[in-house]
Amino acid sequence: MEKLISEIAERIIAGGSITEEEAIRLSDAQGSELFDLFRAATRVKEHFVGNEVHLCSIINAKSGRCAENCAFCAQSAHHTTDAPVYPLVQEDQMVECAKTAETNGSACFGIITSGTTVKGQELEQILAALRRIRKETSILPSCSLGIIDEETARKLKEAGMDTYHHNLETAESFFPNICTTHAYQEDVDTVRAVKKAGVKVCSGGIFGMGESAAQRVEMAFTLKELDVDSVPMNFLNPIEGTRLEGARNITAHECLKTIAIYRLIMPEKRITICGGREKNLRDLQSWIFFAGANGTMIGNYLTTAGRNVDTDLTMFSDLGLTTVMCAH
Repeated sequence: MEKLISEIAERIIAGGSITEEEAIRLSDAQGSELFDLFRAATRVKEHFVGNEVHLCSIINAKSGRCAENCAFCAQSAHHTTDAPVYPLVQEDQMVECAKTAETNGSACFGIITSGTTVKGQELEQILAALRRIRKETSILPSCSLGIIDEETARKLKEAGMDTYHHNLETAESFFPNICTTHAYQEDVDTVRAVKKAGVKVCSGGIFGMGESAAQRVEMAFTLKELDVDSVPMNFLNPIEGTRLEGARNITAHECLKTIAIYRLIMPEKRITICGGREKNLRDLQSWIFFAGANGTMIGNYLTTAGRNVDTDLTMFSDLGLTTVMCAH
């Protein structure tokens, strides 16, 4: 395994790539082999994207009552949870949250809404907020508004949106186990429509929902084929009342191993660790950067609390990492 890992890293740095079969083989790494894998991922990361860490923050701008039946989601109308339920927040609140995120050091601020899509007056309100965020801050705004078409993506871009976030959530072969209210192809089509509109795409998924290691690799190669710009990696935090409330499917080592394999598959992309890192990685959170990540979300998530921002900032300092500053 050590020889294979070294050969793969050298090939990638020389401009080559890893095969799907090789990536699946790396999923079997155990014990000291994990350190070989992390070292290879770090070498590849530093060669292609350097040693800076990109920080992002979000606002849960519209919560609950989602018609989709995603098995992990506390906001699905198909589940009974303690997640907050409220309509789209006011424009001023979105702008103020963006300013707070900028103060905390985030380079990107995401406006996230529950539901299949956003249109009409809600879309107009988000467009107005984007214009103000661009005018009143230096932070780069992004949106995650569900399934959209190219025309909507262009409107968002014209209002100042820098990146559109739309997760595939998991591999196509596992998706029917997670969601049956829309087709996987609709998510793929959304990514393609947004890219056609000339907007950067942030797309990844959630790990630990019962998928196999091979299916984790399958999603990575789908993201690679779609040429997304950044990959958010979430690790399942089971929420009481959802279909996955009892799931305990991933270890800290598996989280780190998956990050490293994603770095080798997509060496030039931003890989950002988001939801579930506190619960799943615990004392090993700092290891995400040794495993190949070059970004993380700070502050709170959609329906769960994140780690204290100052604690994260201290971690970056202790690791000698430079954070990417806001800039239009």
